[in-house]
Amino acid sequence: MVGVPCLGLNGGPAFSTAKPSRSDRHRGQAETDRYWNAIVGNGGAESACGWCKDKWGLSGQITPRVLLESQPNDSDRAAAKRAFEAMMEMKKIDIATIEAARRGSARR
Repeated sequence: MVGVPCLGLNGGPAFSTAKPSRSDRHRGQAETDRYWNAIVGNGGAESACGWCKDKWGLSGQITPRVLLESQPNDSDRAAAKRAFEAMMEMKKIDIATIEAARRGSARR
C-alpha cells in the first residue's frame, strides 16, 4: 500500500514460521485502550509488551507514540532503559507508567 509506513522485524529462531504482523502507533491511552480492547475483547489474545493477536491469528503491537519516542533515540539512555524495562513488564501498554519510568519515578 502506498503511503503506509511498514516495519519488518527478525524474531530470530524463537519464531519458526513467518507471519505478517502490524504495529499500530497511537497518540494516547484512550486510543491505545480502544484498539487493545477491540482486538483482545473480540476473540483475540493478549501477549507481552503491547503485542496481541486477533481472532484470526494476526499478531500486532499496540504501541503508543510515547513508547516509540523513548526508544532508542532518547537523549538520556538511562531514561530509555527505564522505559524499556517498564514496557517489558506489561501486556497492554500503560502510558503513565512509561512516562514515570522515563522520569525515574515509580507509578503506583
